[in-house]
Amino acid sequence: MNRIRKELYSKKNDEQAKLLSGFFKTGKGQYGEGDVFWGIKVPVQRSISKSFKDVSLDEIQELMDDKVHECRMTGLFLLIEKYKKEEDKEPIFNFYLKNTKKINNWDLVDLSSPNIIGDFLLDKKKERKMLYSLVESDNLWERRIAILSTFTFLRNGQYDDTLKMAKLLLKDKHDLIHKAVGWMLREVGKRDKAVELAFLDKHYQEMPRTMLRYAIEKFDEVERKSYLRKSD
Repeated sequence: MNRIRKELYSKKNDEQAKLLSGFFKTGKGQYGEGDVFWGIKVPVQRSISKSFKDVSLDEIQELMDDKVHECRMTGLFLLIEKYKKEEDKEPIFNFYLKNTKKINNWDLVDLSSPNIIGDFLLDKKKERKMLYSLVESDNLWERRIAILSTFTFLRNGQYDDTLKMAKLLLKDKHDLIHKAVGWMLREVGKRDKAVELAFLDKHYQEMPRTMLRYAIEKFDEVERKSYLRKSD
């Protein structure tokens, strides 16, 4: 057994696992169908990941290949730490892209994509075209990786890619994409409300209701109700 997996296994909590399995929608036909949980909380996983130094990509790959959610999550925590330390970050960026199908729940995406994909592409605008390939993917998680990666751009005052992807994802059918896009639009507004308002005024009538609600969540009540009423 992988040494890190063995450490994780020692922290199993069956009662917590049942709760997490329900929360992350692992039932038949749900977005997390078939995912397996050991019931290990995120702070414990972070602590375990920090206790292993100089982990190889081969060891991380074993964790990414694992059916257990917490193994993949801990693998991502280890990958983020490795990314921070390595001078040559491109192999880790490529490793992440190779494993996108295994980054297959919203928490895995949200905690990792801005820190690796977003960070790597922050000063590489030409290379960002690969994000648009992910936006057009049939895979839900790859589409979420694309839009969440732009969170790093937003934190650095770069809004264009978020807005372009938000427009491309207006017709997406999945609620988890509606939430992600709405969240990123809200983050745009936190930094420059005029930019968000310009986007909303063009697109609020075609936005899924959930996306709009997330985008305007921080607006005052009058403004929020106005957008909701106009979108009916």
